[in-house]
Amino acid sequence: QLVESGGGLVQAGGSLRLSCTAPIRTFSTYAMGWFRQAPGKVRECVGGISRNGQVTGYADSVKGRFRISRDNAFPTMYLQMDNLEPEDTAIYYCAAKSVSLMDTWYQMNEAYQHWGQGTQVTVAS
Repeated sequence: QLVESGGGLVQAGGSLRLSCTAPIRTFSTYAMGWFRQAPGKVRECVGGISRNGQVTGYADSVKGRFRISRDNAFPTMYLQMDNLEPEDTAIYYCAAKSVSLMDTWYQMNEAYQHWGQGTQVTVAS
């Protein structure tokens, strides 16, 4: 139901922008999140955004380098990734959670009801 795009191969220090298209009629009632899973590691939360787009949160490892935004009119969520590092190499997933609270995002992957198939991001050193 969710479709990620924008992954690829980039050199360390480079940038990528991921998109998550969510053909959900009531997209604005969903809090959204980005997660990633590297080979041999558990899936981890990269960050999330509230349903009104005004509250975001990030993992410590990406703070200051990644930025999440959303456009409820399209509806699409974005992950702008700058100053990429080889450690950022992973499959990136977007997720959606139906919520009533306007200004809350969620870190736990178990909280999310809908997931995309993922897009590969590879950062070469």
